[in-house]
Amino acid sequence: MSLPEAGSTPEPGFLAPRVWLPFLVVSLIWGSTWLVIRDQLGTVPASWSVTYRFVIAAIGMVLLAAAMRQPLKIDRQMVGWTMLLGVLQFSMNFNFVYAAEHHITSGLVAVMFALLIVPNALLAKYWLGRQIGGAFILGSVIATAGVALLMLQEYRVAPVGGTEVLLGLSLALCSVCTASVSNVLQVTPKIARYPTITILAWSMLWGSVANALFAFVTDGPPVIDTRAGYIGGVLYLSIIGSVVTFPLYFRLIRDIGPGKAAYTGVVIPVVAMVLSTIFEGYIWSTLALAGGALALAGLVVAMQARKV
Repeated sequence: MSLPEAGSTPEPGFLAPRVWLPFLVVSLIWGSTWLVIRDQLGTVPASWSVTYRFVIAAIGMVLLAAAMRQPLKIDRQMVGWTMLLGVLQFSMNFNFVYAAEHHITSGLVAVMFALLIVPNALLAKYWLGRQIGGAFILGSVIATAGVALLMLQEYRVAPVGGTEVLLGLSLALCSVCTASVSNVLQVTPKIARYPTITILAWSMLWGSVANALFAFVTDGPPVIDTRAGYIGGVLYLSIIGSVVTFPLYFRLIRDIGPGKAAYTGVVIPVVAMVLSTIFEGYIWSTLALAGGALALAGLVVAMQARKV
């Protein structure tokens, strides 16, 4: 059974400032986080790094809610929904991401996240009753072809064996699935009746609790890396990569639908590779150039769709 859409107001076009500006900000910031996440993998177990990130982010989101005078009170039913969102989006999703980066390159994980457009669009169709337009399908086919080329390029340069690559890709795919379910759930009418920041504050709180429990059970007591780079990375991922971006991204989902919003995932690996070119000397191959061009062309076509 399809659920009704969260709102009845006309969907804004991609050129509307309320759409393209947050879309650009989210893509640029999340494109930069892959470099930072890679530096987090070392002395500190990934589970504790995820915990630190979202403990700080949860505090930041509560402060943001207070500054914007957004309500923090929710009913008992919503407590359960925010627990589910927190575990899916801010615990399972990110633990899968960090675990995947132990086995494959950050670039390949970033490229895998471009596939988010597929489950987001399908779940939006069957859970929310949103129609998938022809332009979106055509754009997604073009973008998927580009993603496939980027994935092939990253696979070729990955300095790991076949088994490691398959394990890393499987973990990344699990991350994509948990993120997608969370993306679409938060647009359902029961949840969308609350402000985005209210939902995020509670979800990050429950996600932090789940992360801490998981980290303690799997990796023992907390471990900290006192390097300035590590501390700065945690703060960047917490504040810029979470408190700034998630309200913008979840607002995008509500404004233009989960399918179109997921196109940030198509732009993000291109941004990540550009930054890698600047800071790490990444050399663009013909495959990478073709893949990046197709991915962006698919974005342009898909955003012409009226619905997703």
